[in-house]
Amino acid sequence: MATQRGSFGDRAADIAPGVAHTTGIDEKHGLGRSTSVSNSGSESPKGVNEKADYGMSAPAYDEEGAGLSGQLRVENAEQLVTNVLSVDDDPTLNPWTFRMWFIGKLQILSLLTSIETRRNRRLILFAGIGLALFGSVLSTIYYFKPQTVFVSVIFLTIWSYILGEIMAKIIPKRGFIGRWFNPHKFNHKEHAAIVIMSSAAATCALGTEVLAVQRLYYSTSPNAGASIFLLFSSQCLGYGIAGLMRKTLVYPTKMLYPINLPLNTLLEVLHRDKSETARRLKLFYIMFCVLFVWEAFPEYIMPLMTGVSIFCLAKRDSLVFTNLFGGTNGNEGLGFLSWCMDWQYIAGTQSPLWFPLQTLINNLVGYLLCICVFMGVYYMNIWNAQDFPFLSQLLFSNTSNSTVFAQYNQTQLLDVNNVVDDSMLDVLGIPYFATTYAVYILSTNLAITATFTHMFLWNYKDISTAWAFAAPSNLKKLLRPETYKFWQGETEGMTAEEEANLDPHYRLMLVYKEAPNWWYGAVLVFSLVVGLVCLYEVDSTLPWWAFIVAVLLAVICILFFGAQYAITGFQFIIQPIIQMIGGYLHPGYPVANMYFTLFGYNAVVQGQLLLKDLKIAQYAKLPPRCTFTAQLVGTLIGAIFNYVMMISIVDNQREILLSIEGTNIWSGQNVQQYNSQAIAWGGLAKYLFSVGGRYEWVTLAFLVGFAIPLPFYILHRLFPKAGFWYWNTAIMTYYIGWLCVGINSSIMTYFAVGFLSQFYMRKYHPVWFVKYNYILSAAMDGGTQVLVFIFTFAVDGGSGNAVSFPTYWGNNGGTGEGMNYDYCMFNPANG
Repeated sequence: MATQRGSFGDRAADIAPGVAHTTGIDEKHGLGRSTSVSNSGSESPKGVNEKADYGMSAPAYDEEGAGLSGQLRVENAEQLVTNVLSVDDDPTLNPWTFRMWFIGKLQILSLLTSIETRRNRRLILFAGIGLALFGSVLSTIYYFKPQTVFVSVIFLTIWSYILGEIMAKIIPKRGFIGRWFNPHKFNHKEHAAIVIMSSAAATCALGTEVLAVQRLYYSTSPNAGASIFLLFSSQCLGYGIAGLMRKTLVYPTKMLYPINLPLNTLLEVLHRDKSETARRLKLFYIMFCVLFVWEAFPEYIMPLMTGVSIFCLAKRDSLVFTNLFGGTNGNEGLGFLSWCMDWQYIAGTQSPLWFPLQTLINNLVGYLLCICVFMGVYYMNIWNAQDFPFLSQLLFSNTSNSTVFAQYNQTQLLDVNNVVDDSMLDVLGIPYFATTYAVYILSTNLAITATFTHMFLWNYKDISTAWAFAAPSNLKKLLRPETYKFWQGETEGMTAEEEANLDPHYRLMLVYKEAPNWWYGAVLVFSLVVGLVCLYEVDSTLPWWAFIVAVLLAVICILFFGAQYAITGFQFIIQPIIQMIGGYLHPGYPVANMYFTLFGYNAVVQGQLLLKDLKIAQYAKLPPRCTFTAQLVGTLIGAIFNYVMMISIVDNQREILLSIEGTNIWSGQNVQQYNSQAIAWGGLAKYLFSVGGRYEWVTLAFLVGFAIPLPFYILHRLFPKAGFWYWNTAIMTYYIGWLCVGINSSIMTYFAVGFLSQFYMRKYHPVWFVKYNYILSAAMDGGTQVLVFIFTFAVDGGSGNAVSFPTYWGNNGGTGEGMNYDYCMFNPANG
């Protein structure tokens, strides 16, 4: 195959010098043997001493589904990634094309957004630049909306594929234009680079929330330059940390990142030879369309489908039934035994079609414990539970009771310097949490320290390479002058154990030039220096030493929770814990707590995002330097336009954002909640959680959590065949607080689908599983997300005017105040 040329990059620049790459592919099955060979005749560069051969013995299905070639088993991570995804590569495919930049960065898109000014209403046209701009602008807009829209990666993948194919067809293929703007077919490496760039920009930066709160509540307006640099440094801090850990958290096979399998399967199905993928592509289009139509019913026409509960229908006058069986409305109940037909909620944060079985079973145990614990603490009136809502995330005053819930007036606590006034605290009293939310914080604390113990006991070898730099032999290298000539390249090889654990897909990546560690180190140093300077420029009130503590916490959490995420697919939410630690370190300063959380928690989220995207690139065989560039460009675009949109909205909608109700167009609910959390954690942590205080066990849970995995590990050592290795106590304890928020009617359907896919189909129909399961997940997610996105603007008020569906039994009288979709009793104390 001839090397194809592109105008925006020389493909040869990505190939490691002295390395050629040959690929033998089974054209019928898409599985083949692949060998990296150096020009000198030795195989596998950079210390990899064995040939990467996955085609000779790898099981394969034929496109007609007639049978198997060999014995198909899908029992571990390597068998999964070598059967579901093709282990081959074509290094001549060029991702550095005009299309990649144009769709990812330079395509002009228009977003019409309704903006209510103080004096008049007007339409402002925002020009977004490409999918990266589209994602960053939209995510910021919806941070200030009453509706929540998640700009999903599958959505971006589908949209970018359409644009890429259109450009490949309409741009001339010959002459100067063809050579520079359309040199070849739209390929999967271009597509992967676009997706990574746009997804990096499609998250509303946490720093935007901090700046919005300062602007609205504390009358401080940091200058634009400092603000943008703050956003960029806070977003890139996690990138630098995680990038230096990629040898531990990305390259090994065990670091699976199961959330990526539907996306990478979709990329393969869209771009591989159509005769090879015809049936899977047909399934994708059919199920995409089916879900697109189906989702209109639970989303708009018949919300009752969000959760059908026989118990709610049978007894509509019992709050006990509401708390246990209700779940179709936010913070309604636990949704026990409800049946959900809304894929938006079933697949919510993690689709059961890709969530690993072991994680799912541990999830189920935690879920059952959650129901027992929540019902127990509420009806035993622990911490005066019945004086507050069954589920809520707010703070309540001591005047609250079971008939009228009274929220805590947090803003009265602060003096003119935004510090907690102890005299006002004596007047207002110590606030209360809803007891179930306190249990959530407690169980999260248990799970966090249990994770450290669990990973040390069960996965020590998997994570130990992260601190190998501290070995005496490596420390001696610091004395050598050549150590500091980082720009000359890195030649460090791999140990035999590291070679054995390499992901088969990563072996094929060795043909490309690596993005050297010093690149990620430079990003980290830049983020540290700029972040520290910006803290003083934006009046953060956070001292330098607390900033260092936040960064150290991020480093530890990225390693342990990144490994947990990669292996199990489970992602911890550690924000409350970081906020609590910040509150203890620097008590009485809510603004400082926001910035401590920004660098301590947001860095972990961004680090996990980078690791996940690096694995996407590894599965797609995207050159590392292209991945690095796409991630940083997307992050920079996101930071700039997050800030621009935030300033525009906050300045024009100030009164609405500060009001309790908001409008159907704009709402300050997210800003208000974030400010309330900062006051609660930054100002009141020592009063709420200190030993001897009301919620002392929330803090003591940290100590208890370290011991939770020990009994299972000891039993495993005594009875190694009894299966105690299967239980992940960190995950189980986290899920004890799982149902503290949101719509919970989808849980039973979630488990049913998960066990059908990950147990029954994977064990008894493995051919169907590896061929169709993950493309089915992508199709169902894609169809649902596109429909929800359209309906958000068309009927849910995203464009300014909500259009209600006519009232009938399927939406329970239109679900006005005092109604739940599932006909469970509405708690009158909620107002």
